[in-house]
Amino acid sequence: MRWDHLRLDGEAGDADAGAGVPLIERRAVARTFDTPEFRGMTFYEVRARTVVNRVPDASRMPFRWTVNPYRGCSHACVYCFARKTHEYLDLGSGADFDSRIVVKVNAAERVRAELASPRWRGEHIALGANVDCYQRAEGRYRLMPGILAALRDAANPFSILTKGSLILRDLPLLQEAAERTTVGAAVSVGSVDPDLWRLVEPGTPPPRRRLGVCAALNEAGIGCGVLMGPVIPYLSDSPAQLDAAVRAIAEAGATSVSAITLHLRPGAREHFMAWLREHHPELVVPYARLYRGGSYAPREYQERVSRRVRDLADRYGITGRRAPPPVAEPVPPSAPPRQLTLL
Repeated sequence: MRWDHLRLDGEAGDADAGAGVPLIERRAVARTFDTPEFRGMTFYEVRARTVVNRVPDASRMPFRWTVNPYRGCSHACVYCFARKTHEYLDLGSGADFDSRIVVKVNAAERVRAELASPRWRGEHIALGANVDCYQRAEGRYRLMPGILAALRDAANPFSILTKGSLILRDLPLLQEAAERTTVGAAVSVGSVDPDLWRLVEPGTPPPRRRLGVCAALNEAGIGCGVLMGPVIPYLSDSPAQLDAAVRAIAEAGATSVSAITLHLRPGAREHFMAWLREHHPELVVPYARLYRGGSYAPREYQERVSRRVRDLADRYGITGRRAPPPVAEPVPPSAPPRQLTLL
């Protein structure tokens, strides 16, 4: 089926797997930690058979391979497109996605082994394409240093997309890798509004701190752009809000910037709309109208946002207009023109 590539390796076809038992618990070691940053969270430690995963051929992404050492994400972004993937583990796409995290504890050794395979062709690998590899759990499990060391030693090109500041811990490894291969980085900052950040991305570092990460990476010689993702209709898409964000991105020295408008795939859509009913009930009807055609806002709305961000990037002197796009969601095919409804 379409989502088989998202299963934990070794799940399908297990003769001893009990019917009705959640997929995640069949061979996982479940741990909880009584510390403030992990309170209320459960970590399922699994040993994956493969970690370098191929992107489905139908995808329009500019890369074919990803590494995702975690499933689920404590960033708890209310709009996260990856929420649906937790349902294929018999877990929920809401609170479970935020608090029940799969940890592939052998990720580093599997990356090293798979890159050493004679079948491997040294293609670009995107990290952070599904959930953030520098989410809170990484501070405890420290999977990324081993993964980066394996990529460095294989001189394999890679890119990282993150909302986390923990990437700076691994700066020496990134610099060593950059001496041997192509290394790209991008931070995700859709808005610099602190009130909106607290509501929609409660588990992430503040936007200004993420831009500080961008500045630090560039200063250290690791080219870092910014993905303005997502721009949220009615909440972060006004001319003044876009101007403030792009101006701050330019001040951080970003090498490039690109915008992606909020898309609401199944799983994420239900969670986001429940959040909207609680925090912005006046927007429920406008959202129903704006997204009545499916998971994506109308094409002309997306183009309007992208064009404004490009113009602002030119105004503020950002030399590259587009950041590396390590995002696991394709842009939908063109649709007939549709009048944007703002009521």
